[in-house]
Amino acid sequence: MVETVTLQNGVRVVMERMENIRSLSIGVWVNTGSVREKEQEAGASHFIEHMVFKGTERRSASEIAAEMDSIGGTLNAFTSKECTCFYARVLDKHLDLAVDVLSDIVLHSRFDPEELEREKKVVIEEILMNEDSPEDVSAEEAGRLFFGDDPLALPILGTQESVSAFDREGLLSYFQEHYVTQNTVVACAGHFDRDQLLNALSKGFDMAPSEKKNQPLTQGFPGGRRISCIKKDIEQVHITLALPGYGRDTREQYALAVLSNALGGSMSSRLFQSIREKQGLAYSVYSYPIFYSDTGIFSLYAGTGEKQAETVLSLMLKEIREIRENGLTKEEFIRCREQLLGSYLLGMESSSAWMNAIGKVALLQNRAYNEKETLDRIAGVTMEDVERTIAYALNEENLVAALVGRVGPHEEKFREILADR
Repeated sequence: MVETVTLQNGVRVVMERMENIRSLSIGVWVNTGSVREKEQEAGASHFIEHMVFKGTERRSASEIAAEMDSIGGTLNAFTSKECTCFYARVLDKHLDLAVDVLSDIVLHSRFDPEELEREKKVVIEEILMNEDSPEDVSAEEAGRLFFGDDPLALPILGTQESVSAFDREGLLSYFQEHYVTQNTVVACAGHFDRDQLLNALSKGFDMAPSEKKNQPLTQGFPGGRRISCIKKDIEQVHITLALPGYGRDTREQYALAVLSNALGGSMSSRLFQSIREKQGLAYSVYSYPIFYSDTGIFSLYAGTGEKQAETVLSLMLKEIREIRENGLTKEEFIRCREQLLGSYLLGMESSSAWMNAIGKVALLQNRAYNEKETLDRIAGVTMEDVERTIAYALNEENLVAALVGRVGPHEEKFREILADR
């Protein structure tokens, strides 16, 4: 059972003890990401994620790495559109060290000017690497088109221009505004002694209390049909279709997950069977929903050769329309709901998975994670729920398409296919 404790300074701690394992996962969750950034700050959250590993008042960058390596532990971080997480996974006997290192890098990073200039080059290379991945470019472009002027359209990495302009003063200002007690949750899952953990966290996260708190954002998408074709001289055409989704912590998110399993979320899905298994037109073809705090996006992807791209796009739309017009079969619905239940349970068999679940729910939904509630919600999805989801999520009036590759000779045909309803 998840226990929630608030430290004296206002930092929330969520804990889940797991008796039959030896690992402990600790994550420091901060309520900031690309959605909180102004134009000149684009990529600041992600850049700060990099900088905290570049040295503190007590440890150099190499000492941070060596200290965790010497105990076989993992130390890492990630930035999303809505939050940033710094985490460690260690054996239970290394609890104190894990808390000490995590609190040190999160709270006492030096933001050394020389390291900052070097890291700009690293992050710009990361941006360029992302631009060299046409699958990522396709997904990023679809999200940009779908969300329009909403901050969810902004790239997590920022741009080459915004990253090049970062300076120590600006990053520290962003850090001091967002990395405060009321925006911070520490999530712990695994094998640990409760008193030892709370003592270590109280000592390590001795942050000054702050009343500042990031308020929930109203999120949405403008609606309407849009298409973008990005020309790249590569072997495949990468197709991403984006449709409306739902916010997290809603009944509809589980119905959409069932629908995604049926459409493209598994080897037995319609897209996989139609495009890959029966016709051999693509190696990679799938669908996936992403749930944000107040809205979401449902994406379909396929990568295929230039000559087959028109056919694959037509088949993707054909499967969308078939489900929209005729729904799922009862057998298909039951299989996909059971798949969702099984994949959830299998995915929660580690301390890392539990830490992620309880941390994100505490930070973004402001409540304790409840596994039984999640399982009940999945089991409680009905055919009627999925039918309502189909009517909303597969509404082509809000369809966005992003195609990347040798698209020039086919662009007019792509537009005709997408316009033919």
